Amino acid sequence: MNAITRKWMCRLATLLAAGLIPALLGCTAAQQNYDGLSGTFDITGSNTVTPLSTMWAEEFMTAHPGVNISISGPGSGAGIAALIDSMTDICQSSRLIRSSEIDQARERGVEPYEIIVASDGLAVAVHPANPVSELTIEQLSAIYTGQITNWREVGGNDGPIVALARDTNSGTHVFFKEHVVQMDGLTTRDSSLEYGTNVQLLPSTSAGVTETAQNVNAIFYPGLGYVTSDIKVAGIKRTADDAAVMPSIDTVLDGSYAVARPLLYYTDGEPAGLVKDFVDFCLSDEGQAMVAASGYVPVK
Repeated sequence: MNAITRKWMCRLATLLAAGLIPALLGCTAAQQNYDGLSGTFDITGSNTVTPLSTMWAEEFMTAHPGVNISISGPGSGAGIAALIDSMTDICQSSRLIRSSEIDQARERGVEPYEIIVASDGLAVAVHPANPVSELTIEQLSAIYTGQITNWREVGGNDGPIVALARDTNSGTHVFFKEHVVQMDGLTTRDSSLEYGTNVQLLPSTSAGVTETAQNVNAIFYPGLGYVTSDIKVAGIKRTADDAAVMPSIDTVLDGSYAVARPLLYYTDGEPAGLVKDFVDFCLSDEGQAMVAASGYVPVK
């Protein structure tokens, strides 16, 4: 008996005999859900991780019609806050949870459990007409702190730099500030540096990509999964003496690309039940192949 026939027989049996005939036919609720897997859970947090979660969820729900997964991407900070308040089953995050946030969670009886589900490289993107093809970390820091304000200062045309960034609730905003603006890992590291007042904060990565594609003077830092042919990606140099490296799966995995990070799920304790089934799928060969196909970096 195929799935469609079984589905209609179960419906007819329910209407005719209020559960008597289904028992005789063997039409159980598990069979209506094909494999018996059913339930609902929420994922909230990082805008960067949302495309991955959505892709995995759609595939998982197609395979298990009795499952419903709700996804929202207001930002990593919002997702972590939701986890602390027990308002989400999975927090998706593009930054590591802070020790102060772990303390807050434990005070409320929540034990954050960390799972790396993929990795990502932040691509530094400019308008296709911009002749600048590579930048150093120090130059990027100077651009985003407002010390460099004209493209001619970094080998480009005479024009004001329009620096775009994610909003403060974004894990991408935090990661870029700590690793690029403050030059983490370099001898010039300065943890006191902040985004300049000229930087325009945007509510989503897609908004930044759209603006960069339209504004010849714009610069932005989307994750690899958001890069399109409408923008130009610049190579990044750790220092002026280093070779420029383009972001890719290979350069993120081998560590040669300077602006890379893990993408994370956080749950309250080690995942169990339906949530564990979903996470296991995300980390499976099939799930990680979907990561690579979408432009992100698999963990395997």
